[in-house]
Formats: sequence, structure tokens, C-alpha cells
Amino acid sequence: MAQKDYVSRGRSTKKAPPPPPSKPLPWIRIAITVALIAGFGFFLWTIKDNAETAPATQGVPSQVEKDPLPQLEDEEWDYPELLSDHEVEIEVKEQEKPEVPYLMQCGSFRKEGQAEEMRAKLAFQGLEAQIRPSNGKNGLWYRVILGPYDYKRDAEKDRHAIRRIGITSCRIWNWNL
Repeated sequence: MAQKDYVSRGRSTKKAPPPPPSKPLPWIRIAITVALIAGFGFFLWTIKDNAETAPATQGVPSQVEKDPLPQLEDEEWDYPELLSDHEVEIEVKEQEKPEVPYLMQCGSFRKEGQAEEMRAKLAFQGLEAQIRPSNGKNGLWYRVILGPYDYKRDAEKDRHAIRRIGITSCRIWNWNL
């Protein structure tokens, strides 16, 4: 099969198609638009001098000149005195101390180095964590544990502080290790 050389074959002898015929200007639409604009302008010109002023405002001084606004008096607030005598009483239930303390586990790692790294992050938050090795079905694991806490509320407070640094894996358990 022979290759065709499109560059050297030259230009075609076909003539370009003639341009499409141009549409004539829509003279009727232009005439109607000009007539409408002229009619609107004539209408505005005829009503410009026919505007009447309201009879209530003729010869009467403006309200500001006749009666200026009264000066405001200094307001006296009495609620600071009312509130200083009142006290809010809140009933707080005594929490029962659980028999088994709460512990918070923040991670369980195969390598002790990973557990030490998490323990260091927790130490920067002012929390003292312990690393406890545990043997399970899957081998040796290093658990990062905080606690013991007497009340779950104390553990929750520390867990919120830990969440601020991006550690969201902490769980609170009712354990006795």
C-alpha cells in the first residue's frame, strides 16, 4: 500500500461555498421601538408640570422645626440589685463509688515502641499512662492504660483532653487489672 503525501499534493481546486445571504434589517421592529420610546418621552414631558403638592404640607413648617425630639433620660437598671440577693441551688447527687475502678485504654500495640510513642503524647498533656504487656490468643500486646479512676466523670474529663490532640481511640472500661 502506497503512502499518500498530503503536503505535496497541493491545494484542491474546489471553490469555497458562497457566504450565506445576509438577512435584511427588521425595519418594522426598529420603527415600532423608536415610536414607543418617543411616545414615552412625550408622555413624561407633558406630565412634568402637572404634579401637585399635597395641601397638608403647604405653608406648614416641617415637624423637625416645630417640635424637636425630647431628650432621653438616663435609665436606671434595678436587676443587679435584684439578682444579688438570690442564690441558685442545685441538687447534686452523691456518686456511688464503684467496687471496681475505671481504667481508660487508649491503644493496644504489637510493638513496644508504638506504645511508648503514645505514652509520650499523653505525657505532653499532663497525663500519666502505663504500658502493660498482655498475652492473648494472638500473641504479646502492649496496652496503653490510664487510671485507675474512682469516678467515670474523671475519666471522661481526661478523654476529652486527649481528643483535643487527635487521639480518639480511648475507651473507658470498668476493669480491675
